[in-house]
Amino acid sequence: MSSPCDPKYAPAGDVGGALMVIDSRLKSVYDDRPLPDPEQQRLIRQYTASLGPVEVQDLLDGTCTVIFMFMKWLRHAHEEHDKDVIEYVVPGVVAAMRSMPKSVRPEAIPTMAGLVVAAGTGLSPSLWRKQYGDWTSEEMNPLEATAFLLAEHINRIADDREFATRLIADALSRVDEE
Repeated sequence: MSSPCDPKYAPAGDVGGALMVIDSRLKSVYDDRPLPDPEQQRLIRQYTASLGPVEVQDLLDGTCTVIFMFMKWLRHAHEEHDKDVIEYVVPGVVAAMRSMPKSVRPEAIPTMAGLVVAAGTGLSPSLWRKQYGDWTSEEMNPLEATAFLLAEHINRIADDREFATRLIADALSRVDEE
């Protein structure tokens, strides 16, 4: 039986834009800067301010697509070791978000955990979230943090600071070739 949250029904969105934001955050953390690079922050603010409602929705859908792809990769990686991706990934993501009270308000954590569980079970995070109404402005930072935390987790598993970004970029280039 097909689910209304099946990824085949979900818009891919602006995966490239979402990846740019995630990659920017990763580089900022890996460069060991106590604060994000002001120039990078300005460029991201400028980029997001230039988006209209349709483009904002595309960026949200793109972020959800990236989260889905990260969780798909993590699910396969964990299954190779007879481990459950939900058991091994979700608690770490939730704990990390709880340690980020300035970026992730406590009331957003259950939604982000549900989003990761949906993706980990093969559902579209975008369509799963849509069941509960429109995105709120309070969910933007937590959504970005969720994608960032999954990317960083993948990079640690792969022992490669650029692996998660390459994973998505390679998938995008394969789509472009088809």
